[in-house]
Amino acid sequence: HNTNTSRLGLKKIKMSLWTKVVLNHSVVRNYGQTLSRVRRLSNVAAPLPPMPELSNQNLPPKFVPEPGTASEIDFTNLKFSFVPTRCMLKYTWSNGIWDEGQLSPDFQLHIHCMSSGIHYGQGLFEGAKAHHMVDGSVGLWNVIHNARRINDGAHRLMMPHVPEEMFIKAIHRVVANNIEYVPPYGSGGSLYLRPFMYGTGPQLGLAPAPCYHLCFLVIPVAPYYQDGLKSIDALVLDNYSRAAPNGVGHVKAAGNYGADIRPCLEAQQEGYPTSLYLDPIEGRYIEEFNVSNFIGISNDGSTFVTPDSASVLPSITNRMLQQVARDMGMKVECRPIPIDECEDFSEVAGCGTAVVLAPLNSLTHGDKVYEFKEPTVIKELYDRFRAIQVGDAEDTHKWVTNVDISQRSDALESDDLPLRLLTVHSGLGGIFV
Repeated sequence: HNTNTSRLGLKKIKMSLWTKVVLNHSVVRNYGQTLSRVRRLSNVAAPLPPMPELSNQNLPPKFVPEPGTASEIDFTNLKFSFVPTRCMLKYTWSNGIWDEGQLSPDFQLHIHCMSSGIHYGQGLFEGAKAHHMVDGSVGLWNVIHNARRINDGAHRLMMPHVPEEMFIKAIHRVVANNIEYVPPYGSGGSLYLRPFMYGTGPQLGLAPAPCYHLCFLVIPVAPYYQDGLKSIDALVLDNYSRAAPNGVGHVKAAGNYGADIRPCLEAQQEGYPTSLYLDPIEGRYIEEFNVSNFIGISNDGSTFVTPDSASVLPSITNRMLQQVARDMGMKVECRPIPIDECEDFSEVAGCGTAVVLAPLNSLTHGDKVYEFKEPTVIKELYDRFRAIQVGDAEDTHKWVTNVDISQRSDALESDDLPLRLLTVHSGLGGIFV
């Protein structure tokens, strides 16, 4: 915006540029109308007035949809699979600085062919949830711990630090801009949040990447158990190890999960929906399931037991369930668990963001089969946990944060032409570019 320029030279603007214009506040809806107005303006001799300052006073009221109102979604028939939403959010780190992030409806990522995320495994991700609460608000579920855990991984993999304030604001921003995709209260569903970070840019030698992207994706998902908790059978893996001591088992590195695909599928082919890893040194102590931590309940129902291992991912769900168990008057033990101690557990379950709790009916280790009782304690843990998530029970531990809906944008940004650089406004007798 140069006030010394008397003419904008609109005739010289390439028409291809206008195909990338982001229409703000839904003022200009038709591309043909836009072109005709540009042609008319190009013949105006008088200079255009300066573009008005954008402030809350200048902007029309935002339309904020209600949760569960995305017209293309059948919220009664969700699964745990990808569903396109309104947008994702992507930040870029280069030269030691994170940018302000872009909201984009494009779910395709364009990266350099020599990106370290592809060649050297510089990739991390997180899993979190947002819920439609009983009071009508949308609550984020203890995402501060996701911010801290992704930084633990970033430190281990030589990736840039993500300021906690930036991470939390990004979660608010991406959920607010997809608020209509939050499954409605009472459906049992949730909005699954998938932050992920990877190295990109040309990097041939083994070294940190010159550039990183931090993305935030949201997906409406069904409850893992549509008809309540269902016990499943699990297999102990003797021929595979999940992670080595002093390795990366304690961080949510993408490579940990790539290496788990074959063992997981082989167990499923044998009829076991999930499988359990033992320690890689002695093959004696319990580590964790494919994608969830291990929990055992003592025979008398008084003690919650979970492994203490430096190569196990510190589950945020596990941490909160331990507190719920204490609230129930249970004793909590975090310690090494020999596999044969399963004889002393009346109930066993896996726990994680997606499933919350997955009780076991049996655990097969070679010729030995450990069988467990109906999950009564596990069910109480689950019910209490879920009640806090949706506001049916008091959040005494301050795990829920209401989404800041002011983070919603009326218009989305283009990766090629950011909204902050090129915006069309109507008013004062003209279009301002």
